[in-house]
Amino acid sequence: MANDLTHFDDQGASRMVDVGEKAVTQRFARASGRVVMQPATLARIQQRGFAKGDVLEVARLAGIMAAKRTGELIPLCHPLPLDGVTIDFAFPDERTVAIAAEVRVTAKTGVEMEALTAVSVAALTIYDMCKAIDRGMSIERVQLEEKSGGKSGHFVREEQPPNAGTS
Repeated sequence: MANDLTHFDDQGASRMVDVGEKAVTQRFARASGRVVMQPATLARIQQRGFAKGDVLEVARLAGIMAAKRTGELIPLCHPLPLDGVTIDFAFPDERTVAIAAEVRVTAKTGVEMEALTAVSVAALTIYDMCKAIDRGMSIERVQLEEKSGGKSGHFVREEQPPNAGTS
């Protein structure tokens, strides 16, 4: 029986997947997440009212830097020469910063982990910059939304009903 977990060999030992024989293709991944906070905290972010600087611009830079260093952070990820990273923010309600990261590369392996890392570090940066006034913030729903390129093909997350996964 073939091992479906590619980061383990047949004996269960960890390994870095050998991508040497894979074709170089264009690859793309998009991830999302959100930071939920008090309405006053979000208003202050939007008004750029923090002495530490523009929270979202610092978070954007942190996310981009993190995507570039994913291979150093996640033990079995390949270091990749990224072609591009973008991070965008939206405000779906008065308590939420929605984060979206898109990462592109022309390589032998995909960039899902880079997109997820970018979102995670951007969210952590927002938390760090705002924790003095709102320690109750939560980082939620960090997830892969889409990926393309490579042998496994195109993936797009199906829309979930508003209460999916809640009890």
